[in-house]
Amino acid sequence: MIGNKIICMIINIVCVVMLLGIAIYLIVAWNNIPDQIPGHFDASGQVTRWDSKISLIIVPIIAAVLFAGISILERFPQIWNTGVRVTEENKFRVYKILKGLITSIKFLIVAAFAAITVIQSLAQQLPIWFLPVFIAPILLTIVFHIIWLVRAR
Repeated sequence: MIGNKIICMIINIVCVVMLLGIAIYLIVAWNNIPDQIPGHFDASGQVTRWDSKISLIIVPIIAAVLFAGISILERFPQIWNTGVRVTEENKFRVYKILKGLITSIKFLIVAAFAAITVIQSLAQQLPIWFLPVFIAPILLTIVFHIIWLVRAR
């Protein structure tokens, strides 16, 4: 469990650093950011709406709120929907696996929001690879942890 706790702590620190980094980036780069930035992208990465650069503040705030909410959820394993029957014998294994899943997803979400913020601030469209590069790891993480969870019961 010590190894798992350390890994989760490192991932949480990396998430906080990304959130702070994106805030610092916006503060430092603010005067160089165009007045109009992409406000929405379609699935192929094309800009479908342009907004004022003030809207850039919303994306990191959403990321921070998601990070905080998921962090709170992490602390209450008894409310998680595990998908398997939790007993006294498997409780430690099940919660360890699910905490790893939640922490991994939290990292991927913060990373995606940070990348979107930078791309928007540069007034660029999303690269064609963006959606698969961020969706695939989320799906693979979920599948990996579900398989691990089913085997660990």
